Amino acid sequence: MNEDDRRLLEMKNTSELMLDLAYSSLIYQNKVIAKEVIELEDRVDRLHEAIIRSALGKSKEPKNFDRSLIMIKISDSIERIADAALDIADVVLRDIELHPVVKKSLEDSDVVIQKHVVENGSLLHGKTLGEIKLATETGVWVIAIRRGYDWIYGPDEGTTISGGDILYARGPADSEKIIAPWIKGK
Repeated sequence: MNEDDRRLLEMKNTSELMLDLAYSSLIYQNKVIAKEVIELEDRVDRLHEAIIRSALGKSKEPKNFDRSLIMIKISDSIERIADAALDIADVVLRDIELHPVVKKSLEDSDVVIQKHVVENGSLLHGKTLGEIKLATETGVWVIAIRRGYDWIYGPDEGTTISGGDILYARGPADSEKIIAPWIKGK
């Protein structure tokens, strides 16, 4: 996979996470999660710009023109998705009242996305998601991990969790209580 393909994949994964986080922030009027969407949108903007610069540079060669055009179009579409997620999060950050129909449909959701910081010495620290069977035992699925400035999208059973990792997990509305014993240090 070349650098442009890697950037495009990261844009796609980031925009998917942004939508999940934006809806969750809207359901629970959670400004902390809404602010994460803003940070992620900045990341998508930087990736989008890098793809356009690269594609324009490569498009000077006739054999690369079509591929460059496709990369720009796909990148632009993903950027618009990220912008839409930002618009959703902005509703939360500006305390805009939701239309009653939208509010009712969001309240009926029984799945939420939560942000959890893994403490050193927790049950998760140093273990893979497969070893601990978090999803099986708790019904909470880790959809992304932020480790410093890096992100792991769609972690699988081989992904090792470390103290300090920030987990973004999808689960039942009471998932914060469910996962707390797993992330807290001893």
